Amino acid sequence: MNLPDPGALYSDHLGVLARRADEALARGGFDHLVVPSGRLHYQLFDDRDYPYAVNPQFKTWLPLTRLPDSWLVYTPGRRPQLVYHQPHDYWHAVPAEPSGWWVEHFEIHVIRTPEEALALLPRDPARCAILGEPQSALGSFVPNNPQPVIDYLEYQRAFKTPYEIALMRHAQVHAVRGHRAAEAAFRAGASEFGIHMAYCSAVGQDANELPYGNIIALDEHAAVLHYTDLGHTAPQPARSFLIDAGASAHGYASDITRTYAAAGHDEFQALIDAVDAAQRKMCAAVRGGFDYKQLHVDAHLALMGILKDFGVITVSPEAALASGVSAAFFPHGIGHLIGAQVHDVAGFAASDRGGRIERPAGHPYLRMTRVLEPGMVVTIEPGVYFIDMLLDEVKQAGNAASVDWDRVDFFRPYGGIRIEDEVLCTDGEADNLTRPVFAA
Repeated sequence: MNLPDPGALYSDHLGVLARRADEALARGGFDHLVVPSGRLHYQLFDDRDYPYAVNPQFKTWLPLTRLPDSWLVYTPGRRPQLVYHQPHDYWHAVPAEPSGWWVEHFEIHVIRTPEEALALLPRDPARCAILGEPQSALGSFVPNNPQPVIDYLEYQRAFKTPYEIALMRHAQVHAVRGHRAAEAAFRAGASEFGIHMAYCSAVGQDANELPYGNIIALDEHAAVLHYTDLGHTAPQPARSFLIDAGASAHGYASDITRTYAAAGHDEFQALIDAVDAAQRKMCAAVRGGFDYKQLHVDAHLALMGILKDFGVITVSPEAALASGVSAAFFPHGIGHLIGAQVHDVAGFAASDRGGRIERPAGHPYLRMTRVLEPGMVVTIEPGVYFIDMLLDEVKQAGNAASVDWDRVDFFRPYGGIRIEDEVLCTDGEADNLTRPVFAA
């Protein structure tokens, strides 16, 4: 595929971030934006560190995800500064010399110890909006995360720049390569662990680089929404395979889910095909001005229509939604914002000055309630599952007659189905970032 060059788009991206920072600082009454990259966290009673995770506020400015104890400083009207921690260390690999498309846009100061940053940060910490976790504190520079600044910056992060969209397109390509390898491993009879390893090898990223832990679920395990146990022995024979796995590109994430039936399991494959067709229509509904909450409710109706067609429920989709039966089969939200974080921030924000748009009653796990606007990238991930705990609640609520339990018993060994793409909202038709990559 011909992918856009992020480096060619980076200067304009920085310009957008600078304008956003100018407004955020004015609202908070601060002179400087100071963003620590984050520090290593160590395990209790041990000298082993946890995998490092960069501050998301840092990596929106810089394509650097493995640079602990560094600092970004932005002052309106000035070139942004980077305090770049490159220690003298023979125990671990140290960051390379600063290089890449971003270097020319920053005033860079290389330091050898974290404490050297103090001489390079603004003189008065009280005049700084310091965005980060408490552990990033250095001397008097303690993250204060002022709410007016956070509210504005996080709200605006929903609107992706062309640079960010380019990185997300690259992340799609990495992940789809892994998805293709994972499906081949499933067809070859690999275990969940073996499929996971095939995925990581094809993507070229390990568990510390992937944006989240891979969900690799065979058969009934697909009924566990966040199944990450990775069995080492494959069921014989395996009936179904659900994979929810993404990849990273300079800190930006992809998040893709597919479900497969083993050869000969034609009825489950037909159910997958029906959910896939419905999911494509849901993706096409992503457009400016459409309420994401309504898209979620519409997904419930579409999925219950499928289950009615397959004889799993005996009532209308509308009745299944009203009674709560639909939530037993589709218990999570239709998706979420995505970008520098998999579940990106401000999905509930009422405005760039704060406030919250609540979820619809009866839908406690929806991760976004905003009206769609051009520049947003959202996931669309409908699913149907056969989860014993939730189906038992249907019986306890007096809705047992709404379900054909023989059909549930037929589909229970397959666990469930989830299909997920990422979709860019535009002024016109939805731009599905995922499907063209699979097609290519």
